[in-house]
Amino acid sequence: MASTYTPLGVELMATGENAGTWGTKTNTNLQIVEQISGGFIQKSIAGGAQTTALDVSDGSTGAELAHRMIEFTGTITGNQIVTIPLDVQTFYFLRNSTSGAYTVQFKYASGSGDTLTFSTTDKGDKLIFASASDGTNPNIVTLSFGSGDVTLTGTQTLTNKTLTAPKIGTSILDTNGNELFLLTATSSAVNQLTYANAATGNKPSLTASGGDTNIGVSIQPKGSGTVTIDALTFPAADGSANQILQTDGSGTLSFTTPSSGISTGKAIAMALVFG
Repeated sequence: MASTYTPLGVELMATGENAGTWGTKTNTNLQIVEQISGGFIQKSIAGGAQTTALDVSDGSTGAELAHRMIEFTGTITGNQIVTIPLDVQTFYFLRNSTSGAYTVQFKYASGSGDTLTFSTTDKGDKLIFASASDGTNPNIVTLSFGSGDVTLTGTQTLTNKTLTAPKIGTSILDTNGNELFLLTATSSAVNQLTYANAATGNKPSLTASGGDTNIGVSIQPKGSGTVTIDALTFPAADGSANQILQTDGSGTLSFTTPSSGISTGKAIAMALVFG
């Protein structure tokens, strides 16, 4: 009976076969196993839209699909598909290091099972398991790797990391660990504050935004504290001097000329003064 081979190329020698060469073949098998357990390979998939099959090399080292980590490289000018045979069952660390805004899909050679696709902008790493659980439609199972919730303990420094829609919690601390901002969540919230930076010659803004049509902004002092706004400027109603700041009964503040019969001094004393 002749030797047979596993899907990843390991030679299964039959009794009585390969007399005098068992040592060499066994050493090769051990090298293949080492390659499967921790080997790394770079695979160029450069070019236009195409399908690239990772090769298997029965009884010899170097098989592309028999490496633990595979890094895809090259400049791609179309969407790429990389395939493995239907009977392969193993896990891979995959890295997409290609150049070009096109997808890279990893899948079995045929069937309608689940696949993995790097998006056009995803030049990162993935941990996947090739299940071979179905001989016709096997699945590529994507495992959690660098995504989802991450819990860090102690003090951590994140350098050049992009946090997309982070959930901050209840406070932001300064470099000394003191509270800088406290955040209170409203479970049914639809309105919020939006901060926007600005280009040269423009002012950054802090504005109310959200689902409601009309949204105010509330600034509340504690106890007998006051709200102070330095260098507050309101345009005068007509540019005249000695105008006062007053409300119109609905909470709107504006400058206006004092009513007849009220001296400027009294009017100023009655007005809301900002210092």
